[in-house]
Amino acid sequence: MQEDKTPEQPKALPWHHPARWLNGSQLVTRSEVDVLLFSTAVKLLLFPSYHSTDFEVHRNWLAITYSLPISQWYYDTTSQWTLDYPPFFAYFEKLLSIPASFIDPQIVDLHNLNYDAWSVVVYQRSTVILSEIVLGTALLRFIRGAVDPSWQRVLSASLFLHPGFLIIDHIHFQYNGFMFGILLWSILMAREGRKLASGLLFAVLLNFKHIYMYLAPAYFVYLLRSHCMSPSGEILPTKFISLANTVILVFGASLGPFILIGQSPQLVSRLFPFTRGLNHAYWAPNAWALVTVMDRVLLQLARRFNVGFVVHQQGVVSTSRGLVGDTTFAVLPTVKPIHTFAITIAFQVMFLVKLWRTPNYKSFLTALTLCGYTSYMFGWHVHEKAILLVLVPLSLLAADDYAHFKTYMIASVSGIFSLFPLLFTPSETLVKIVYSLIWGVMVLRPLQKQVYEFPTTFTWVILEQLENSYLLGFAPLLAFILAFPLVFGGNSQVEFLPLMMTSVYCALGLVWAFIRLGTIYLRQ
Repeated sequence: MQEDKTPEQPKALPWHHPARWLNGSQLVTRSEVDVLLFSTAVKLLLFPSYHSTDFEVHRNWLAITYSLPISQWYYDTTSQWTLDYPPFFAYFEKLLSIPASFIDPQIVDLHNLNYDAWSVVVYQRSTVILSEIVLGTALLRFIRGAVDPSWQRVLSASLFLHPGFLIIDHIHFQYNGFMFGILLWSILMAREGRKLASGLLFAVLLNFKHIYMYLAPAYFVYLLRSHCMSPSGEILPTKFISLANTVILVFGASLGPFILIGQSPQLVSRLFPFTRGLNHAYWAPNAWALVTVMDRVLLQLARRFNVGFVVHQQGVVSTSRGLVGDTTFAVLPTVKPIHTFAITIAFQVMFLVKLWRTPNYKSFLTALTLCGYTSYMFGWHVHEKAILLVLVPLSLLAADDYAHFKTYMIASVSGIFSLFPLLFTPSETLVKIVYSLIWGVMVLRPLQKQVYEFPTTFTWVILEQLENSYLLGFAPLLAFILAFPLVFGGNSQVEFLPLMMTSVYCALGLVWAFIRLGTIYLRQ
């Protein structure tokens, strides 16, 4: 009798088994473990490195949430670094403060300002690494559900090892990896058709950090059109009410305690301070950086050649350097917050109309990226760190075709280089340059080989050459910046020059990548 060779069916895995957590397809591969170990080793080695004032900001928030009742969290002014993130992040800090109080009680001492003992350095940097589990698990799920897992693995590794996260989170100090992990989980739910879960996660994210409001219009249009309406355009009451109730419950859990104790005005004043200038202290490389430098150029022309420009004296010593107050240009018309808001909305509407007409996942992802990109380009007092709002979702589009890849490449090189001034100490110079170069070689080169298309027209040949020349231009720019202290020493009259050149040169690339991506999307 022939032996029955039917393979035995595998047993159901328990709920806590990692394979079930990773969508039941397979365990973590050796290459994924290697990425995790390499990433963790690099981050551990960076523990003694420079950290910005954001390090003390978050230590102070640990102390506020641990030492004070919830009614005083958004009123405390013991330190200048007052709590100005939404309540879910405050609850997150409260959770982190409990182990901190056992490790070193001085960490959560409200009056122990600027405390930077080794205990707090190790603890806070460790919490950043551990919180990135959210990012890592989301990226693994992207791989498991991808049509082409090999290239999704490259993109996922590129995000987990992204120089932006290394520079901003693990040296400068923030928790972007954790929060972008929530965003990627939300995008993943949209890809899998679980739109209610996608909306819930995005509502949670908004209550961790309100900068993600820039992405909210894309979520609103996509979820309304694809989840709450039929293909013929009729509202589906059950789905609409379930989505609305989900969002209301999330915001209720976050804001409810503060509303009940009458702190809504105080919360709003902390979350939305409108007393800052158009540009941050270091001009974020966006459209306003180009406008600002144009104003400086026109001012010099007016002074040297007696050109008939009307010069506003207040603008000569403008607060456009990022100081508190209204920004005034010397020659060009003054830009007000309402102007930046109107321009941002106008550009976003163009992309949202397209999303309304084609409410599929690919359209949603591109519109989401462009909503964040538009806000970065034209927003009021944009920080250079906000470039991650562009680079993270754009990474998910990089392998679609050569047009998307080239846009991603220009934006990535420009965006990552624009973060270099955050690390101005000599000991971190080699780290940021070498790490970014290795990342570029390991990510950009193989992706380019995979999707490359030879230009089919003379116009595209010229455009390709111009883009490649622009990218090559970062090498002499970096050489100039590195040599600047040796050549000019302590000359205070030109000390701003490296920052200005970095901002303007990166802005050229980022503005062009914005135009490129917007054109690709609208023409598809």
